[in-house]
Amino acid sequence: MQTARFEQFNLDYVVWSKPASTTKQRKIHHVPISQEVVAIVRQRQLVVPKSNPWLFPGETVGQPVREIRRFWLKVQKDADLPDLHIHDLRHTFASLLVSGGASLEMIGKLLGHTQVQNTARYAHLAAEPVRMAADAVAQNLRQATRVIVGADDSGTQLSPVPVSATA
Repeated sequence: MQTARFEQFNLDYVVWSKPASTTKQRKIHHVPISQEVVAIVRQRQLVVPKSNPWLFPGETVGQPVREIRRFWLKVQKDADLPDLHIHDLRHTFASLLVSGGASLEMIGKLLGHTQVQNTARYAHLAAEPVRMAADAVAQNLRQATRVIVGADDSGTQLSPVPVSATA
């Protein structure tokens, strides 16, 4: 993100095309971006001089920001999160995707992973949304299903009881 240029953002298609020279895979990575990112890029276009191509210009004219340590220390202090690391944001992003039900394949694409193994470390987080989905189905069934607890000799139902009452 430090070396992001305005020209890399297609705000009409809502995509950031990261050049191969900036990715581990040395391939162009087309990243879908949120409307919030679009708004940030547009806001930066208003405050960064037109002659500067960098989304986040550095102190040296014509160069991208180089040093973010002081900025990050201020963020940590202001948020009262002294143990938060920048890479934790990436992990949190992936964790939120998993907990929202996104597939590991989709998460890998967003993170720029080319190997499923790289994304697999988030797999343990995927169990919770699956469990929640199973619970939702069970709740629906619990509300709609009745169990026959007895019948007379002719097979006539004696007393329907909600499933939850028999559990």
